[in-house]
Amino acid sequence: QPHLVESGGGWVQPGGPLRLSCVTSGLSLDQYSISWFRQVPGKEREKISCIGVDGSTFYTDSVKGRFTISRDNAESTVYLHIADLSREDTAAYYCAAQRLTRCSQGTVMHYWGNGILVAVSS
Repeated sequence: QPHLVESGGGWVQPGGPLRLSCVTSGLSLDQYSISWFRQVPGKEREKISCIGVDGSTFYTDSVKGRFTISRDNAESTVYLHIADLSREDTAAYYCAAQRLTRCSQGTVMHYWGNGILVAVSS
């Protein structure tokens, strides 16, 4: 069974950058599009970014210009770089895999990580 593990979260200060990692195993990453989601307790899970097998990317409007998704297939890892952190970025962040060449607008994924917390506070 494939596994996805997020890392890089924790308590961080506003204004700074943060890089989240999604390390995959049990799958060939070059066959999967990878999405990042975030969720605040009591609110809907939100798809914030995705990167396709071909390197194409998607960002939801609320994170465009600050979030950058990238992938390193050789390391089986997908990254999410967040610039200029704000308190509104506080959430649980999840990565998820979908066996598609390009990102779709759907949210049904084949595999999910368990998520990591990002708490932005001074």
